[in-house]
Amino acid sequence: MNKTILITGASTGIGAAAARDLAPGNTVLIHYNRSEQTAMSVKADVESAGGRGLLFQADLGHEEQCARLVTEICAHSDTLDVLINNAGGLIERSPLSDGPNWRLIDEVFRVNTFSAMYLTSALLPLLESGSDPNVINITSIAIRTGAPTATIYGACKAALDSFTRGAARELAPRIRVNAVAPGVIETPFHQKYSTPERVQAFIEATPLKRTGSAEQIAHAIRFLVENSFVSGETIDVNGGLFMR
Repeated sequence: MNKTILITGASTGIGAAAARDLAPGNTVLIHYNRSEQTAMSVKADVESAGGRGLLFQADLGHEEQCARLVTEICAHSDTLDVLINNAGGLIERSPLSDGPNWRLIDEVFRVNTFSAMYLTSALLPLLESGSDPNVINITSIAIRTGAPTATIYGACKAALDSFTRGAARELAPRIRVNAVAPGVIETPFHQKYSTPERVQAFIEATPLKRTGSAEQIAHAIRFLVENSFVSGETIDVNGGLFMR
Protein backbone atom coordinates (compact mmCIF):
# COMPACT_ATOMS: atom_id res chain seq x y z
CA MET A 1 0.00 0.00 0.00
CA ASN A 2 3.00 2.32 0.61
CA LYS A 3 1.22 4.23 3.37
CA THR A 4 2.41 6.04 6.47
CA ILE A 5 0.37 4.78 9.41
CA LEU A 6 0.37 6.01 13.01
CA ILE A 7 -0.97 3.55 15.59
CA THR A 8 -1.25 4.73 19.18
CA GLY A 9 -0.90 2.14 21.91
CA ALA A 10 0.86 -0.17 19.45
CA SER A 11 3.18 -2.06 21.79
CA THR A 12 0.66 -4.73 22.82
CA GLY A 13 -2.78 -6.15 22.07
CA ILE A 14 -4.87 -4.75 19.24
CA GLY A 15 -2.39 -1.99 18.39
CA ALA A 16 0.48 -4.44 18.03
CA ALA A 17 -1.63 -6.81 15.93
CA ALA A 18 -2.65 -3.94 13.64
CA ALA A 19 0.99 -2.87 13.24
CA ARG A 20 2.00 -6.37 12.19
CA ASP A 21 -0.99 -6.80 9.87
CA LEU A 22 -0.47 -3.46 8.11
CA ALA A 23 3.33 -3.71 7.97
CA PRO A 24 4.08 -5.02 4.45
CA GLY A 25 5.13 -2.14 2.20
CA ASN A 26 4.15 0.53 4.72
CA THR A 27 5.81 2.84 7.24
CA VAL A 28 4.30 2.17 10.66
CA LEU A 29 4.72 4.77 13.39
CA ILE A 30 4.54 2.73 16.58
CA HIS A 31 3.45 4.74 19.61
CA TYR A 32 3.92 3.39 23.13
CA ASN A 33 3.95 4.76 26.65
CA ARG A 34 5.70 2.44 29.13
CA SER A 35 6.30 -0.79 27.20
CA GLU A 36 9.52 0.05 25.33
CA GLN A 37 10.76 -3.53 25.05
CA THR A 38 7.52 -4.85 23.59
CA ALA A 39 7.37 -1.84 21.26
CA MET A 40 10.84 -2.71 20.00
CA SER A 41 9.64 -6.25 19.39
CA VAL A 42 6.69 -4.95 17.36
CA LYS A 43 9.10 -2.77 15.36
CA ALA A 44 11.21 -5.83 14.57
CA ASP A 45 8.11 -7.73 13.45
CA VAL A 46 7.04 -4.83 11.22
CA GLU A 47 10.44 -4.78 9.54
CA SER A 48 10.53 -8.57 9.17
CA ALA A 49 7.20 -8.32 7.36
CA GLY A 50 8.59 -5.86 4.84
CA GLY A 51 7.63 -2.57 6.45
CA ARG A 52 9.46 0.26 8.12
CA GLY A 53 8.94 0.78 11.83
CA LEU A 54 9.54 3.93 13.85
CA LEU A 55 9.06 4.22 17.62
CA PHE A 56 7.49 7.17 19.44
CA GLN A 57 6.99 7.44 23.21
CA ALA A 58 4.39 9.63 24.91
CA ASP A 59 1.90 9.52 27.76
CA LEU A 60 -1.22 10.52 25.85
CA GLY A 61 -3.10 11.32 29.04
CA HIS A 62 -1.32 14.69 29.05
CA GLU A 63 -1.81 17.48 26.52
CA GLU A 64 1.84 18.50 26.43
CA GLN A 65 2.93 14.97 25.58
CA CYS A 66 0.31 14.70 22.85
CA ALA A 67 1.73 17.95 21.45
CA ARG A 68 5.28 16.59 21.66
CA LEU A 69 4.25 13.44 19.82
CA VAL A 70 2.75 15.53 17.02
CA THR A 71 5.93 17.62 16.78
CA GLU A 72 8.11 14.50 16.58
CA ILE A 73 5.92 12.92 13.92
CA CYS A 74 5.98 16.10 11.83
CA ALA A 75 9.78 16.05 12.05
CA HIS A 76 9.84 12.56 10.52
CA SER A 77 7.14 12.92 7.89
CA ASP A 78 5.23 15.60 6.01
CA THR A 79 2.33 13.27 5.28
CA LEU A 80 0.12 10.78 7.11
CA ASP A 81 -2.26 8.36 5.42
CA VAL A 82 -3.81 6.55 8.40
CA LEU A 83 -4.28 7.51 12.05
CA ILE A 84 -5.40 4.65 14.30
CA ASN A 85 -6.45 5.99 17.71
CA ASN A 86 -6.06 2.80 19.72
CA ALA A 87 -4.38 3.95 22.95
CA GLY A 88 -6.52 3.63 26.04
CA GLY A 89 -7.37 1.62 29.07
CA LEU A 90 -9.98 0.99 31.72
CA ILE A 91 -7.51 2.22 34.39
CA GLU A 92 -9.48 0.55 37.21
CA ARG A 93 -12.92 -0.85 37.92
CA SER A 94 -15.01 1.50 40.07
CA PRO A 95 -18.66 0.74 40.86
CA LEU A 96 -20.84 3.84 40.85
CA SER A 97 -22.07 2.84 44.30
CA ASP A 98 -18.58 3.56 45.64
CA GLY A 99 -19.32 7.24 45.12
CA PRO A 100 -18.00 9.91 42.72
CA ASN A 101 -14.41 9.55 41.58
CA TRP A 102 -13.43 12.71 39.69
CA ARG A 103 -9.79 11.63 39.43
CA LEU A 104 -10.75 8.42 37.63
CA ILE A 105 -13.28 10.15 35.37
CA ASP A 106 -10.62 12.66 34.33
CA GLU A 107 -7.90 10.05 33.78
CA VAL A 108 -10.09 7.65 31.80
CA PHE A 109 -11.42 10.35 29.49
CA ARG A 110 -8.00 11.92 28.96
CA VAL A 111 -6.28 8.74 27.82
CA ASN A 112 -9.15 7.17 25.87
CA THR A 113 -11.07 10.11 24.40
CA PHE A 114 -9.35 13.46 24.69
CA SER A 115 -6.07 12.16 23.24
CA ALA A 116 -7.86 10.81 20.15
CA MET A 117 -9.71 14.08 19.67
CA TYR A 118 -6.50 16.07 20.08
CA LEU A 119 -4.39 13.94 17.72
CA THR A 120 -7.09 13.87 15.05
CA SER A 121 -7.23 17.66 15.02
CA ALA A 122 -3.49 18.28 15.41
CA LEU A 123 -2.54 15.86 12.63
CA LEU A 124 -5.04 17.17 10.07
CA PRO A 125 -2.35 19.00 8.06
CA LEU A 126 -0.46 15.73 7.57
CA LEU A 127 -3.64 13.76 6.86
CA GLU A 128 -4.79 16.29 4.29
CA SER A 129 -1.62 15.61 2.30
CA GLY A 130 -2.07 11.83 2.56
CA SER A 131 -3.37 9.28 0.07
CA ASP A 132 -7.00 8.31 0.80
CA PRO A 133 -6.42 9.57 4.36
CA ASN A 134 -8.51 8.09 7.12
CA VAL A 135 -8.83 8.00 10.87
CA ILE A 136 -9.84 4.82 12.70
CA ASN A 137 -10.92 5.01 16.33
CA ILE A 138 -10.97 1.91 18.53
CA THR A 139 -14.00 1.98 20.80
CA SER A 140 -15.62 -0.97 22.63
CA ILE A 141 -18.68 -3.17 22.89
CA ALA A 142 -19.28 -1.18 26.08
CA ILE A 143 -20.78 1.59 23.90
CA ARG A 144 -23.56 -0.86 23.02
CA THR A 145 -24.18 -2.84 26.18
CA GLY A 146 -22.82 -0.79 29.05
CA ALA A 147 -20.06 -1.98 31.34
CA PRO A 148 -21.01 -2.54 34.99
CA THR A 149 -18.14 -1.45 37.29
CA ALA A 150 -16.58 0.20 34.22
CA THR A 151 -19.36 2.63 33.36
CA ILE A 152 -16.90 5.52 33.05
CA TYR A 153 -14.89 3.56 30.48
CA GLY A 154 -18.04 2.76 28.51
CA ALA A 155 -19.05 6.42 28.55
CA CYS A 156 -15.66 7.63 27.31
CA LYS A 157 -15.76 5.14 24.43
CA ALA A 158 -19.31 6.24 23.60
CA ALA A 159 -18.04 9.81 23.38
CA LEU A 160 -15.34 8.65 20.98
CA ASP A 161 -17.98 6.85 18.92
CA SER A 162 -20.00 10.06 18.62
CA PHE A 163 -16.83 11.98 17.76
CA THR A 164 -16.22 9.47 14.96
CA ARG A 165 -19.48 10.32 13.21
CA GLY A 166 -19.13 14.05 13.78
CA ALA A 167 -15.59 14.09 12.42
CA ALA A 168 -16.62 11.93 9.46
CA ARG A 169 -19.16 14.55 8.40
CA GLU A 170 -16.93 17.51 9.12
CA LEU A 171 -13.82 16.18 7.38
CA ALA A 172 -15.55 14.71 4.31
CA PRO A 173 -14.97 14.38 1.44
CA ARG A 174 -11.18 14.48 1.83
CA ILE A 175 -10.70 12.45 5.03
CA ARG A 176 -12.63 9.36 6.09
CA VAL A 177 -13.29 8.62 9.77
CA ASN A 178 -14.49 5.25 11.10
CA ALA A 179 -14.35 3.11 14.24
CA VAL A 180 -14.04 -0.50 15.31
CA ALA A 181 -15.86 -1.66 18.46
CA PRO A 182 -14.23 -4.86 19.76
CA GLY A 183 -16.03 -7.31 21.95
CA VAL A 184 -14.17 -9.49 24.47
CA ILE A 185 -10.72 -9.94 22.95
CA GLU A 186 -7.81 -12.02 24.25
CA THR A 187 -5.38 -9.23 25.09
CA PRO A 188 -3.57 -7.99 28.21
CA PHE A 189 -6.60 -5.73 28.78
CA HIS A 190 -8.79 -8.54 30.14
CA GLN A 191 -5.85 -10.25 31.79
CA LYS A 192 -5.51 -7.09 33.87
CA TYR A 193 -9.11 -6.02 34.41
CA SER A 194 -11.28 -9.17 34.23
CA THR A 195 -11.26 -12.27 36.40
CA PRO A 196 -11.39 -15.70 34.71
CA GLU A 197 -14.95 -16.00 36.00
CA ARG A 198 -15.95 -12.71 34.35
CA VAL A 199 -14.38 -13.76 31.04
CA GLN A 200 -16.18 -17.11 31.21
CA ALA A 201 -19.47 -15.29 31.75
CA PHE A 202 -18.75 -13.23 28.63
CA ILE A 203 -18.08 -16.41 26.67
CA GLU A 204 -21.31 -18.02 27.83
CA ALA A 205 -23.26 -14.91 26.79
CA THR A 206 -21.60 -14.78 23.34
CA PRO A 207 -23.43 -16.71 20.58
CA LEU A 208 -20.12 -17.93 19.09
CA LYS A 209 -19.09 -19.16 22.57
CA ARG A 210 -15.55 -17.84 22.43
CA THR A 211 -13.48 -14.73 22.80
CA GLY A 212 -11.91 -12.97 19.85
CA SER A 213 -8.29 -12.35 18.95
CA ALA A 214 -6.39 -9.12 18.41
CA GLU A 215 -5.68 -10.31 14.88
CA GLN A 216 -9.42 -10.42 14.11
CA ILE A 217 -9.71 -6.77 15.14
CA ALA A 218 -6.66 -5.97 13.00
CA HIS A 219 -8.45 -7.51 10.00
CA ALA A 220 -11.40 -5.17 10.56
CA ILE A 221 -9.01 -2.24 10.76
CA ARG A 222 -7.41 -3.29 7.47
CA PHE A 223 -10.85 -3.40 5.83
CA LEU A 224 -11.42 0.23 6.82
CA VAL A 225 -7.99 1.23 5.55
CA GLU A 226 -8.58 -0.41 2.18
CA ASN A 227 -12.26 0.35 1.47
CA SER A 228 -12.41 3.96 0.33
CA PHE A 229 -16.23 4.13 0.33
CA VAL A 230 -16.73 3.60 4.06
CA SER A 231 -16.95 6.60 6.39
CA GLY A 232 -18.82 7.39 9.59
CA GLU A 233 -19.17 3.67 10.34
CA THR A 234 -18.55 1.68 13.51
CA ILE A 235 -17.80 -1.98 12.82
CA ASP A 236 -18.79 -4.32 15.67
CA VAL A 237 -16.52 -7.34 16.07
CA ASN A 238 -17.84 -9.27 19.07
CA GLY A 239 -18.91 -12.82 18.20
CA GLY A 240 -22.59 -11.83 18.25
CA LEU A 241 -22.56 -10.58 21.84
CA PHE A 242 -24.19 -7.43 20.46
CA MET A 243 -26.43 -7.57 17.39
CA ARG A 244 -28.30 -4.76 15.63
